Amino acid sequence: MAARSIAPDTPELRARWGSFNWTDENAEKAKKFVASYPEGRQRSAVMPLLDLAQRQVGAETNTQGWLPIPVMEYIADYLDMPVIRVLEVATFYTMYNLVPVGRFHVQVCGTTPCMLRGSDDIMAACKKRGMSKGHTTEDGLWTLTEVECMGNCATAPMVQINDDNYEDLTTERLDAVLDALAAGQTPKAGTQEPGRHTSEPAGALSSLKEMVSENHDYRGDW
Repeated sequence: MAARSIAPDTPELRARWGSFNWTDENAEKAKKFVASYPEGRQRSAVMPLLDLAQRQVGAETNTQGWLPIPVMEYIADYLDMPVIRVLEVATFYTMYNLVPVGRFHVQVCGTTPCMLRGSDDIMAACKKRGMSKGHTTEDGLWTLTEVECMGNCATAPMVQINDDNYEDLTTERLDAVLDALAAGQTPKAGTQEPGRHTSEPAGALSSLKEMVSENHDYRGDW
């Protein structure tokens, strides 16, 4: 499970992030997000704005990004809403990082389908590289989190690293992905099974074979 505690509000945190403000580019994006909601409902933009702020923090720190308290206060002020409401959203959704994370946030799914397909081995491979759940490695490269189902059950086991999913993993395939990221490369996202494109059956079809080339009517076969 992902930890949802927020980083302590310290003087050092205030000194670093107390003057947070949109970049020129993000200021334009923020205006568009707010304008996409009806009059009187602008506070609904809190979710895209939190994501935008997290990405800006990430760009400034060369990490995946996170949401310091002063940054969330900035969002609250920007939308003229109580800070506690912003905190409620940020702490509910695990897409928002509440503490500093590394350059790559490795989120390993440990729910039943992934577990049955080897997520324990995937987690062990991460630990073998010096990662531990809920922590960032000393070099600032990796943060490891175990999460609940991420919707890739047909291509389990899987991990999400920053904005990309990597599926059909083995320990060797995961190591290849992590090695590529560490080297500054961009590994192929999605399924890592050779010859598989998305979540179609791996190997030969076992049923509905006639549907490959046409919309076959099976009612006469029943």
